[in-house]
Amino acid sequence: MQRYHQFFINGQFVTPHGKETLDLFSPVDNQHMAQVTLGDETDTQRAVVAAKAAQKNFADSTPAQRSAYLQSFKRALEHRQSDLIEAMIEEYGGVRVFVEPLIEEAIADVQTMIDLLESYAFERRVGSSLVRLQPVGVVGVVIPWNASNLFICSKIAAAIAAGCASVIKPSELSARQTQVMMECFAAAALPAGLVNVVNGLGNVVGNEITRHPDIAKITFTGSTNVGKTIARSAVESMKRVTLELGGKSPNVILDDTDLAQVLPQAVGAAYMNSGQACVAATRLLVPQSKLAEVNAIVKATVEQAFQQGNPSDAKVMVGPAVSCSQYERVQEYIRIGIEEDRAELLTGGLGKPAELEAGNFSKATVFTNVSNNMRIAQEEIFGPVLCIIPYQDEADAVVIANDTAYGLVAYVSSASRERALVVAAKLDAGQVKINNPFAHDNQAPFGGMKQSGIGREYGEFGISAYLEPKAIVG
Repeated sequence: MQRYHQFFINGQFVTPHGKETLDLFSPVDNQHMAQVTLGDETDTQRAVVAAKAAQKNFADSTPAQRSAYLQSFKRALEHRQSDLIEAMIEEYGGVRVFVEPLIEEAIADVQTMIDLLESYAFERRVGSSLVRLQPVGVVGVVIPWNASNLFICSKIAAAIAAGCASVIKPSELSARQTQVMMECFAAAALPAGLVNVVNGLGNVVGNEITRHPDIAKITFTGSTNVGKTIARSAVESMKRVTLELGGKSPNVILDDTDLAQVLPQAVGAAYMNSGQACVAATRLLVPQSKLAEVNAIVKATVEQAFQQGNPSDAKVMVGPAVSCSQYERVQEYIRIGIEEDRAELLTGGLGKPAELEAGNFSKATVFTNVSNNMRIAQEEIFGPVLCIIPYQDEADAVVIANDTAYGLVAYVSSASRERALVVAAKLDAGQVKINNPFAHDNQAPFGGMKQSGIGREYGEFGISAYLEPKAIVG
């Protein structure tokens, strides 16, 4: 059993002040895997003090200096790339086919900020005035377990590029992933206090970060409910906030699409990260006239091509839930879907797949002929549950796609790019992916409309969230 009993504060590994511990269990077989010490308010305050001290000097650093630190960080990540991958697979059950490209993407996010620093104008003329874009100050970074180190890399790279020190509160379920990342920070030899990490619970460490007067900005990825709590608390001291929250993403398949080609990709988009992704395309909108054909292809795809099992196996497409409680949540939604009128259980259902009973595995499940007002179509499940929703025509598809509280990502497939672009323009989502649900552009803005969040990340839009414009007039 591994024990994770240190934090990274002021450039050093330190013994926590907090004494409470949390036991972690393997999602594959529920064997006792690790124990992590949870930080308290004192640990958090120490981290903020270190970050505030670092901020005084780092705010005046040059783009070249910031780039050098990011290059050192990137080299450390590359050196530990295999460890970063294996930690994700073991700790929360991320499947290898998802995790390996995700870590590559995390490293690429750092490179994007390095590249951006070569040309980004921190001073610019606007009208007859000079506008300086200066660091917002110390940043509180609060992230979830489902892609912990990806979020750390993208947010910390932007913070450093902007000239900001930070305090990170990872998920308490990500202790091994966090340990590897802290070792990367140490190996990068960043200035003391520039990046600080405190493991702990949201209602302890997260709350202290949110209310601390020396934290100028919060960047949070996680559930909509927690995001609202952070926003309410942050406004007391007028903290800047970036909130990347939940989603219930529509995948609109237009009637000119090659179903045999597109539907296997659609299943993969729904089950990415075993469904434990805010961007998962869990609402599949298809023409009513083609529902029978869609059902046949999707059912065959799930049952024949989407193997479930040990996430370390490169052939496995759907892994376990991160915890027993998350498994029970998914099971409850499957039960709700079965009991709701009209929807048909196409494949999957309640219980665990054969020979996987020891872990937190839900059967890869598909409901078809789903009405968009059903709970399984409106609420974020965070598991391998896909809803097929028929529509009458293109206008009806747009109405259904937008009929949700969320607006993070949407997907459109069509034989005509021009037609897909017309539909994309009508969708209420911060990002729309056309004809490739796995496309990623780490220079394009990412974030949500409606209850999927506030603000944008990545590239120029991302760095701007860590900067305050100051106009010098005259």
